[in-house]
Amino acid sequence: MSGDVAVRQAVRADVELLASLFDAYRQFQGERADLVAARSFLRERLDRGESIVFLAERGGAAAGFAQLYPSFSSVALARVFLLNDLYVDAGARRAGVASRLLAAVEAHARTLGAVRLTLFVARPNTTAQALYASRGWAKDEQFFVYHRHPAA
Repeated sequence: MSGDVAVRQAVRADVELLASLFDAYRQFQGERADLVAARSFLRERLDRGESIVFLAERGGAAAGFAQLYPSFSSVALARVFLLNDLYVDAGARRAGVASRLLAAVEAHARTLGAVRLTLFVARPNTTAQALYASRGWAKDEQFFVYHRHPAA
């Protein structure tokens, strides 16, 4: 079923393809629609080399994306990645798109010698949790996550 899904690393020329998906993802996360800001944000990340984006295409149309942010672990003295965003268009779900995106992300991290990939998933999103677990991702049982919002 996922045979017609192609995944590749996105380049700046893909921003137009990605922008509507990225805006839909942000709306899925509870933000208001803002295609102009979504396009600008993606363009800046790619132009500055601050993120790596993988684009999934199915039947010639953009079907989903995954965005990685590179970082490092001081303890492990090695590269790590944050899989900050993964989204599949509603019309392309259950066709293997998310699995193909995860495979591309995992292969990219392996190629660069990363020791860890980290992601956050909303507690109610049990569908995504099941997918991650089926691919060998483990829920963190060692650390709590804290946030501070300096602008607040």
